[in-house]
Amino acid sequence: MTWIADTATLADFCRRAATSPFVTVDTEFMRERTYWAQLCLVQVATGEEAAAIDALAPGLDLSPLLGLLDDPHILKVFHAARQDLEIFHRLTGRVPAPLFDTQVAAMVCGFGDAVSYETLAGQLAGARIDKSARFTDWAQRPLSNRQIAYALADVTHLRRAYGALAKRLTQTGRASWLQEEMATLLDPATYRMDPEFAWQRLKPRSGKPRLVAVLKEVAAWREREAQRRDIPRNRVLRDETVMDIAGHAPTSADELARMRGLSKGFAEGRMGEDVLEAVRRGLAMPESEIPVVPQPADLPRSIGPIVELLKVLLKMKCDEHDVAQKLVATTADLERVAASDQADVPALHGWRREVFGNAALALKHGELALTLRNKQIVLLTPDQDLARPAAVNARS
Repeated sequence: MTWIADTATLADFCRRAATSPFVTVDTEFMRERTYWAQLCLVQVATGEEAAAIDALAPGLDLSPLLGLLDDPHILKVFHAARQDLEIFHRLTGRVPAPLFDTQVAAMVCGFGDAVSYETLAGQLAGARIDKSARFTDWAQRPLSNRQIAYALADVTHLRRAYGALAKRLTQTGRASWLQEEMATLLDPATYRMDPEFAWQRLKPRSGKPRLVAVLKEVAAWREREAQRRDIPRNRVLRDETVMDIAGHAPTSADELARMRGLSKGFAEGRMGEDVLEAVRRGLAMPESEIPVVPQPADLPRSIGPIVELLKVLLKMKCDEHDVAQKLVATTADLERVAASDQADVPALHGWRREVFGNAALALKHGELALTLRNKQIVLLTPDQDLARPAAVNARS
């Protein structure tokens, strides 16, 4: 294993890595006290070597690494890549591609929902991960050999896990399934922290236009302030305080000071005036510019039993096809399928329709039935004898 803390050594390593068909990648970062993730360490492995790159080393230029991650001829393998990719997108404005996420691949291959790296490394690489360094402060220097070895284990065992999963995907013909799932991770929009959309993460229950307008402006101010100061957004204003301000729309410092979690000093200071100005913008927002909060569909009460049957069918079909239920459909998806054959949900598109959607519609319309036989649930067609479970016919 190699510890890299200077640009020349990094460039040499990346030149060697560029001859490999794939590299495994992981990062260690700190985010407890900042808005932006503080990149501390990058671990990269090829089939022959592994390196821990000290992202905090004085004078280190990460350009050789970023160039390696940009190389379209090298597959980048991560496990649970979302936060790692966010860091690289912030550094370059781009997402490393092509991409293989072993957590998603494991779900496609039947390892369950959101399988951990420890579990995957144990099952596919026969490795036991030492968790003693799990809560390391990765910003501290120097790191011990044990900490570095722990970090490198996240990419060395990943090589074998990737190889086993890639083989399974080829054998089962599911490589295209994985590519569908990679689309969101590869979309740069996934990692953009646009303050104008910050209100959406608060998921307001009320769709009252004026409340939404004020919420949008106050949440956007908080996001910009958190980004400017590089502190967690809840260090600026807590979520519940933002919602309280949106609900009451205070127009004076005295009214603002009555909001939960705010002091008179805050209300009368510079940030208090900024919040009041955001409230005024929200109150003055033209109705045509106020975002519409999507409201849950008003589903018929009668669909409850249908949804329960679809849950049983989902488990059966996912067990049969050895794929994680979470990847195929959520409870909300099942409710929408129960209510409409034309529901725009993933379960009725692409490979998910083949695995589950067609059977779900057939069950809903009485073309399939669920019954017990020898303590097992089996599928039957209406005219079929109980002794012979049916093959599921696709429904167009």
